[in-house]
Amino acid sequence: MASPGHSDLGDVAPEIKASERRTAVAIADLEWREMAGDDCEFHYGDGTNEAQESDFPTVERSRLQEMLSLLGLEPYQVQKLSLQDALQISSDSMKNWAPQAPRDLPWNFLRKLQALNAEARSTAMVLDVAPDARPVEKESQMEEEIIFWDTADDTSADIYSFSELPTPDTPVNPLDLLCALLHASDSFLQQEIVLKMSLCQFALPLVLPDPENHYHTFLLWAMRGAVRTWWSPPPRAAGGFREDSLGLSRAPAFAFVRMEVSSNSKSQLLNAMLSPGHRQRDCFWHRDLSLGTNPREIADGLVEISWFLPSGREDLDIFPEPVAFLNLRGDIGSHWLQFKLLTEVASAVFVLTDNISKKEYKLLYSMKGSATKYYFILSPYRGKRNTNLRFLNRLIPVLKMDHSHVLVKVSSTDSAGFVRRVRAIVAHVTRSPCRRVSVEDMAHAARKLGLKVDEDCEECQRAKDRMERITRKIKDSDAYRRDELRLQGDPWRKAAQVEKELCQVQWAGDPPEKSRAELRHRLLELRAQQNGHEPAWGLQEFISGLSSPSLGEKQYFLRWMEWGLARVAQPRPRQPPETLLPLRPKHCAAVDGSEPPWPEPLGVEHFLREMGQFYEAESCLVEAGKLAAGQRRFAHFPGLALELLLKGLPLELIDGNTLSPPLRWVTGLLKELHVRLERRARLVVLSALGAPGTGKSTLLNTMFGLRFATGRGSGPRGACMQLITVAESFSQDLGCDHILVIDSGGLGGGVLTEAGERFEREAALATLIMGLSNVTVVSLAETRDVPPAILHAFLRLEKTGHMPNYQFVYQNLHDVSVPGSRPRERRQLGDQPGDVSRATAQLERQGDGIRTLADLAFCDPEKQHVWHIPGLWHGVPPMAAVSLGYSEAIFELKRCLLENIRNGLSNQNKNIQQLIELVRRL
Repeated sequence: MASPGHSDLGDVAPEIKASERRTAVAIADLEWREMAGDDCEFHYGDGTNEAQESDFPTVERSRLQEMLSLLGLEPYQVQKLSLQDALQISSDSMKNWAPQAPRDLPWNFLRKLQALNAEARSTAMVLDVAPDARPVEKESQMEEEIIFWDTADDTSADIYSFSELPTPDTPVNPLDLLCALLHASDSFLQQEIVLKMSLCQFALPLVLPDPENHYHTFLLWAMRGAVRTWWSPPPRAAGGFREDSLGLSRAPAFAFVRMEVSSNSKSQLLNAMLSPGHRQRDCFWHRDLSLGTNPREIADGLVEISWFLPSGREDLDIFPEPVAFLNLRGDIGSHWLQFKLLTEVASAVFVLTDNISKKEYKLLYSMKGSATKYYFILSPYRGKRNTNLRFLNRLIPVLKMDHSHVLVKVSSTDSAGFVRRVRAIVAHVTRSPCRRVSVEDMAHAARKLGLKVDEDCEECQRAKDRMERITRKIKDSDAYRRDELRLQGDPWRKAAQVEKELCQVQWAGDPPEKSRAELRHRLLELRAQQNGHEPAWGLQEFISGLSSPSLGEKQYFLRWMEWGLARVAQPRPRQPPETLLPLRPKHCAAVDGSEPPWPEPLGVEHFLREMGQFYEAESCLVEAGKLAAGQRRFAHFPGLALELLLKGLPLELIDGNTLSPPLRWVTGLLKELHVRLERRARLVVLSALGAPGTGKSTLLNTMFGLRFATGRGSGPRGACMQLITVAESFSQDLGCDHILVIDSGGLGGGVLTEAGERFEREAALATLIMGLSNVTVVSLAETRDVPPAILHAFLRLEKTGHMPNYQFVYQNLHDVSVPGSRPRERRQLGDQPGDVSRATAQLERQGDGIRTLADLAFCDPEKQHVWHIPGLWHGVPPMAAVSLGYSEAIFELKRCLLENIRNGLSNQNKNIQQLIELVRRL
């Protein structure tokens, strides 16, 4: 037995050869024969079995293919569906449409999941039926956990026949939809699906079944992106919040499985256990939900996982520590490999059944000596009571059970009391010495049993090895930045200050030539010092990772770097549960600037920033004639970074350290973008500004499926950009080919510093971002006024005539009980005296005089829109679900923004060359 907090599963090499995998599964076959006799048939993990291939029923062999065809996913079997495909803007992005055919279901699911919609799993369709069409009668079919069939429609039921595959007018089981979509998706879209499902509090797919080849996949890579925060009480200290990947955190695991048929639903029992009080959470899809009774065609054998995560509130915390719950779809006799895996990783297994047959008895008898505890949940009045008792009496000494391990639940049983009893068993097991496992530990056990692990592909493992070579050298983040990433410290700050002074002198009218010459000389000296350095070993390895000829390996490498650097970063300050936001990778964050910044954790953006400084220094010397163009070594750096932008990763636009744009680097990126996009180079720039902590990054992520970091202290201040593609079929109608989204750091909300230095920096930042934008979203809290820096940016832009289309968004950050969004409201921002009084001093100091908001052009009530968004959470994090009202309100805002772009209400759309010139001017 493993000691608490440690895994007893051991490590297995990441790659297992096919012969070794076949051997592991063959051993499992012999064990199965001993248990169930020679009449049973076992399917190997590599797609073969002892019976001849022709012995398989044809319908079973083609079931996955038929489902993929029905859902329109067959073309993605070879060229997998990518994250960029899923996030593409199309005409459907502006419609709140209901699917009308099975082919609509995958896209409807992805769109709702991106918006964190709690109803994303619904596969209901609105069918176009002719008036004289008569409904087709269908045979009643058996669902996994139902032993009585509904015969209300007077149709015959043959439970021994294969169920017919769904037809275009038959709803698809949501679990079949999920499995089919995962089979058709690449690794990065799978990861995004799992992350969004986690934030929606849906149970996550852990083992993806392959009903055609029986080559099941353990989804370790897909699980790595799910990062959550929960209350962690230390043994002898005040408690605190811990942030970690769900794939790496160890916790006791409890498996729930079905043997043959059961009158009790595992999923409903699990949901009740995870739900505090009387509020039912539907983490696991079950038969009482819409379409829950539809037969599953390809999802049997699916293993799902969900966690209970404590919040630190005694009235809500069912368990004092994280606990994992596993659910096997289908019965254990048909999915022995998955069941075997669960018995090796779970601290306890709950077996739900009405009958214990001889075959299942032998299967359970083989678990003799296992450290796993076993509990049975029976409904004896529906089964063979005496047979059950006879087999149970034999199993009790073998499985080291006693009579308290047998629970009976019939229709007259008090459901709430029964749930409390099962919870008490789970709590008792967690308090005693039991194994604690992470998803990584489970993957080791899966490899031993012959299951395929998704991240064992060569590209992923090469990228991981490179990441480990880099991060192994990092002992202290601050020291590493100082000693290895030398160009972005004081040298860049000094160069940025000189460039700012040079810019001010050039715009001052007739500056003395001597002043300009001195500044240019100082700048060249600083750039020459930077150019005299060689890239450190870690940066060279990072550049080699970005230079890989395999695009997939580059993407794997960036994800591994995000996680690897997060593991060596300094711990972040803890936040109270009410402010926990969906946690995103820390790559290129735009974070609030109103409070003293937390120690900045080392991230991917620091490596990219160092590349940018090498490029900046070299370009500056070439421009001044101090270096021949033929001697350039870093001219290819913008192309390497651009690959990341094109694949949906954010890049820094404004340096978070200096709040200065690295002009040559950004210009180089945009020029490279112009070359890559060729004829599709029309851009709309959409930005988000706002007061600190108002959820603007979460808003953008939810609206467009982006990857901006959220949460205070999660990265540098400044601004980041991310590119969204518009479908070619929609680009003419929308008027652009791509949307460049800019996320900024928080603006100070009016808190002024001595000498107004921060106000000047924030006003300049807001002016730059809004000046580049066609559309700007200003995100505010319900209780706060518009930050003066934003007001001042509006004043500056009003003079230039470059005014973006804007939407003011007030978010309810703390009230989790708001039932839904209020209709879009129009109101006069000029009626907010607080804004005027707080901005007046700054505007006067800038020479603009005292102005009221009502005097400004942007306060035209016919042009400005104010939105009220309900609270993000429905409940208390980390177990709270996302509010349906929040999701629906964000969709309406997105539709409004796209309508404004299409109708030309935003500034004139730009091509990339115009954007480059605008960056230079601003």
